[in-house]
Amino acid sequence: MMFQFLAQTAWFVPCYPLVGMLLSIAWFPSVIRRTGPRPAGYVNLIMTLVAFLHAVLAFSATWNQPAQYQYIPWLQVANLDLTIPLEISAITIGGLILVTGINFLAQWYAVGYLEMDWGWARFYALLALFEAGMCALILCNSLFFSYIVLEILTLGTYLLVGFWLNQPLVVTGARDAFLTKRVGDLFLLMGVLALYPLAGTWDFYELGLWAQTAQVDPKVATLVALALIAGPMGKCAQFPLHLWLDEAMEGPLPSTILRNSVVVATGAWVLVKLAPVLALSPVALTAMIAIGAVTAIGGTLIAIAQIDVKRALSYLVSAYMGLVFIAVGAQQTEAALLLVLTHALAMALLVMSTGSIVLNNITQDLTQLGGLWSRRPITGLSFVVGALGLIALPPLGSFWAMLKLADGLWATRPVVVAILLVVNALSAFGVTRVFGLIFAGKRQQMSERSPENLWTITMPMMIMAGFTLHLPLILQSLSLLPNWAILNKDMALLLIWSSIFGISLGGIIYIGQAISRPVGIWQPLRDLLAYDFYTPRIYRSTIVGSVDVVSRIVDWGDRYIVDGLVNFIGFASIFGGETLKYGNSGRTQFYALTIAAGVVIITVLMSWSILTHLSFPIAQ
Repeated sequence: MMFQFLAQTAWFVPCYPLVGMLLSIAWFPSVIRRTGPRPAGYVNLIMTLVAFLHAVLAFSATWNQPAQYQYIPWLQVANLDLTIPLEISAITIGGLILVTGINFLAQWYAVGYLEMDWGWARFYALLALFEAGMCALILCNSLFFSYIVLEILTLGTYLLVGFWLNQPLVVTGARDAFLTKRVGDLFLLMGVLALYPLAGTWDFYELGLWAQTAQVDPKVATLVALALIAGPMGKCAQFPLHLWLDEAMEGPLPSTILRNSVVVATGAWVLVKLAPVLALSPVALTAMIAIGAVTAIGGTLIAIAQIDVKRALSYLVSAYMGLVFIAVGAQQTEAALLLVLTHALAMALLVMSTGSIVLNNITQDLTQLGGLWSRRPITGLSFVVGALGLIALPPLGSFWAMLKLADGLWATRPVVVAILLVVNALSAFGVTRVFGLIFAGKRQQMSERSPENLWTITMPMMIMAGFTLHLPLILQSLSLLPNWAILNKDMALLLIWSSIFGISLGGIIYIGQAISRPVGIWQPLRDLLAYDFYTPRIYRSTIVGSVDVVSRIVDWGDRYIVDGLVNFIGFASIFGGETLKYGNSGRTQFYALTIAAGVVIITVLMSWSILTHLSFPIAQ
């Protein structure tokens, strides 16, 4: 009964971090002078732990049970019913466990990472806002309210990326992240508003039922579906709305743990819920696969050319979200959700381990690191676990997710399977390259003294490594892993060999150092990858340049036409007044004559058209 009660009250889970956020505000800023900033962090840690335990205990009551729906009345006007529907199911409760668990470890990690920072109250309040928003998005079963929550998360991204607001790069990164997401959100809002007259509802469950029998004009269905895809493109950092994730790395690294693991997947979650509606347009599904394929291949290629460890990981995030786009476009929603889960744990662990290195060595330039395996064995092992959990290498999680996706694509889209193998090989090469540059070779000047970090940083990293290692066992206990006897063994071997090929090639170059570095490839190609296919320059010369030209034209028109007309009227009034004051004689007769003359002139002007059309008889 207790577990059933916890499941029915699962909507409490987003409320716990909100309580922590409100309590953190109490430490802004007067209380900090007496207590220091730490209580704000501890309060949020406790509230997130309570949310995590609530979700874990509620999971057993929802497993293998049909979804339950709860409704919270909010607004009813005319024919518009804005009731908030909530879905309580094993998938949504599992999502709550994932979000609250990763956020708890990220907050714990931040206790050590931001030890000397006095902005704890603001930082933990923003992390709580992120957690509450994502939990609300998971439970919410309405497209309209999901859009509202996504907007709140966009605001949270802006505030967290711009946390250190006195640094120019941080301010620029926050601004670009906000504006880039706004482009996709604008199209998403169009799709949300256009869908309601067609379906008569925003409820995801009812939309699924409507889509089964809907008769919609193919052009309309395509336009609406493409608009609905545009928003998640920005959230998931898909080409060409991908640059914000790289610039968002300027924010505090503990927030990157949450952003690069689960925040980027919020758009994918909405797409999974909208899968029946998107299936009405084959063009939109093909567009999703194309966008995902371009981002996946481009992201992995760019990642292997970066010397900044944060940039290398951020482009891998975009690449894996591209695989999720492919899965949703191919109507493989189970594979998409499994890929989101395995990627979240592995990427969170990679960010934690590399962040521990960056904090101790005061650099994130891979060329200034090296030889840290003997000095940082725990961090090195954590990185290895995260890297193996990210690529398709059994028995860890991503192998099963990619195998499920590849198996579902083989019969209908073998070309996409080839893309998946290439992306997996490039990802394996990329993570091996980062490992070799950090942990292998000779120690550089910046890595001469690098002991293991504080326990508040190392402990959550080790716990995350444990969850990543044991994820297959957890999935197996829940009967979510396929039976090996009925698997497509040829596809499994292809995935394994692609991983081995990428690891081996990366090991030869960056661990064994059999080839001198930097690798001597064609310089224009190296520059093409290192500079993100020159996408920022293309942006500046096209979109940014166009906006700049239009802004200058509008500014000129406002300055010289609108303001010029107003100023002309003002100067004319002043000139007329100055002129008329010299005609003041003080004689009433003169004023009366002037008024009469004016009335006559105005009357003649107003009657001129009538007078010109009068005809008089001519005397004979």
